[in-house]
Order: sequence, then C-alpha cells, then structure tokens
Amino acid sequence: MVDQATTPRGRHVTVRCLFCGTLNRVDLGRTDVLPKCGECARPILLDRPHPVTDEEFDRVIAEAEVPVIVDFYADWCGPCKVMAPIFDEIAAEYAGRALVAKLDTDRNQQTPLRFGIRGIPTLIVFRGGGEVARQVGAVPKPQLVELLARAESIAA
Repeated sequence: MVDQATTPRGRHVTVRCLFCGTLNRVDLGRTDVLPKCGECARPILLDRPHPVTDEEFDRVIAEAEVPVIVDFYADWCGPCKVMAPIFDEIAAEYAGRALVAKLDTDRNQQTPLRFGIRGIPTLIVFRGGGEVARQVGAVPKPQLVELLARAESIAA
C-alpha cells in the first residue's frame, strides 16, 4: 500500500488500462482513492508492472513526473523469467513513487532498436523524459533498488 503521507500530490503518470487498453493520466498523490479508467471505469492497478508498446512508449516516458523503470524483455527469455518476480516486487514497493513498465521486444521492435537494446533483459530508468540508468542482464533486487534510487535523486 502507498504511504500517502510521503507521496506528494501532483505526481502524474500515463498508463494503459489493463482491461480495455485506454491510456489514462493518473495522479499518484491520489492513489488512496483507487484510480479508475476513464473509459471502462475499472481500477487502474499501480502495484504491478504496466505493459507499454512502441506506439505509447514516448508518451508514457515524457509525461511521467516520477522515475520510470522499463524492463525490455521477451517471453522466451530465461533470465527475463528470473527477473519477472523481482520486477513485480519492485512495482508493489514503489507504487506511487515510480512507474514500473514492461516492453515485449518481440511484439514491439522499434523502441528497443532506438535505444540500442542488444541483450535482454535490459532495464532502463527514465527521469524527466530521459534515460538516467541502464542495466543489462539479470540482477539481484538490490541493484534494481540502486538504479531507482539514482533516478529519485535526480530532479525532474
């Protein structure tokens, strides 16, 4: 659960509804009132990784007022499967402070090409629309926490 005392109001992210696919702008400072999709009115769940596609990637990164960590992965990748539960934990722990996103490199090939992704999993942290940290390969959770800590210390 997000600690509302430490999550300032006015920190927005754009995320796709996991149910209907509509992009929604969500105020992370108001997660105590479970955000709902503007199209289907189902809850927008911020405690799990959000899938992103080539089409929405730039918008999600540019509009985020918090750090965004993106897992570039593929379903067939063994190390990616090892990282998945760790990434789920990070999403739950950082809900309201960071956006955790996943981009399937098999279904979305333009974005990985633009960012020079040569191996998966590749984890990139963005802040203020730009890349601030990158990690290639499976790593333990403390290294992911370190990547996010670097991004949080950078003013957006």
